Amino acid sequence: MKKIIIIGAYGAMAQLITEKLLKETDNELILYLRNASRLNKYLNNDRVKLVEGDVFSTEQLAAAMEPANIVYSNLGGIDLASQIENVISAMKQTGKKKLVYISSLGAHHEVPGKYGEWNEQAINAYLPGFRAAAKLVEESGLEYTEIRPAWLTNNDEVDYEITHLDEPFKGTEVSRKSVADFIFNVLTQPEKHLNESIGINKPNTDGDKPSWM
Repeated sequence: MKKIIIIGAYGAMAQLITEKLLKETDNELILYLRNASRLNKYLNNDRVKLVEGDVFSTEQLAAAMEPANIVYSNLGGIDLASQIENVISAMKQTGKKKLVYISSLGAHHEVPGKYGEWNEQAINAYLPGFRAAAKLVEESGLEYTEIRPAWLTNNDEVDYEITHLDEPFKGTEVSRKSVADFIFNVLTQPEKHLNESIGINKPNTDGDKPSWM
């Protein structure tokens, strides 16, 4: 049995992972978020600890993650690098080694062709933060898995393939359920994809941009 802290636990992906971990493992979870009342449905679950806190407070974050074995970051946004820097600081304070975190396609200039050009323009404001975050993690000395999903859908399916950092990114979209399945596998088998950056997409969705755009 492991204790996993999920930072940014109210996010859609985080909630899918929380449910899957509770249903399919005996792991205990620490759910860290700005407004803990949003997840009051877990108040009476003896395997869940809700912690209200600010990711920019290293002290709060370190106190919350102290009992954890694995850290999962569901954080995002333009200021992702600053957020990840605080996560790394809290991990070092508490001696934690394993970080699994959500990044983005394009974080390593790995998306080819017209789709890569379109993606670069579409999330131009966010990519510098994702790239800076990746560099911080790579240089941190932590054991990590970076996850770079294609554009996300809410489709009720688990259907995906992965690419490594030395391979061009494939596909344009992937379901949140698919990404959650991959993250679940990494969290429950932390020796997999150690110090790797993994792209995730739905097979046969290549194109110049996602189908709904």
